Amino acid sequence: MEHVLTMVVRVEKNARPAQTDALETAARAVLAILADERSVGEGEWAEAMTDWQDHQIRKIVKRARGAEWRRTENVPGITMIGTSAGADSPDEVNAAQVRVFPPTTVDEVPLELAKLQVSGTDFEDSADLPAVAAGVPVLWVNPELEMSSGKAMAQCGHAAQLAWWALPDEARKEWVSTDFALAVRRADRAGWARLLGSGLPVVQDAGFTEIAPGSRTVIADHPRLR
Repeated sequence: MEHVLTMVVRVEKNARPAQTDALETAARAVLAILADERSVGEGEWAEAMTDWQDHQIRKIVKRARGAEWRRTENVPGITMIGTSAGADSPDEVNAAQVRVFPPTTVDEVPLELAKLQVSGTDFEDSADLPAVAAGVPVLWVNPELEMSSGKAMAQCGHAAQLAWWALPDEARKEWVSTDFALAVRRADRAGWARLLGSGLPVVQDAGFTEIAPGSRTVIADHPRLR
């Protein structure tokens, strides 16, 4: 039976997250639920997480604001807050906020989430992105694909998950200790070609929405995988 992991991004009427902040926060949210003690062993989410990971790791991103967002906080999950461009610390007004929920079957998505809209998740960066610090994992986005922000958030979540699966336990613990520090950047064409030949984890989309089946969307460049 098909399972889906739902993420909800907060999009208030007069406060929209920056594109890169939203992508990075979505990826970190996926890592947070993978690492959560409730997702493993005898944890309350463990069975659902296992069922989902045993099949296609399908993700869907929806948006919420105001009372809709507050209702999502009543559904068990994890909220991840990003850092708005140029800020030194999280700003809950302007920073991306993404809430991730344990997977369910498509027919069992909680009502508070099922009725939310997928459209309207198109964001942009209003400032130049800072240089990526040495040693920080980077999720490189395919420069030849056009995706909505919601679609790109899901793809970055996939890439982060592939990197998590590929890492040894020690490296996973190190990543947890940094609050899942990572960066998302759009590759240039030459860089993308080199990355494709590097053997790093690459997301190959199933083609449910927006892009053709088999499209390679994001490559996870984690220092411990090189």
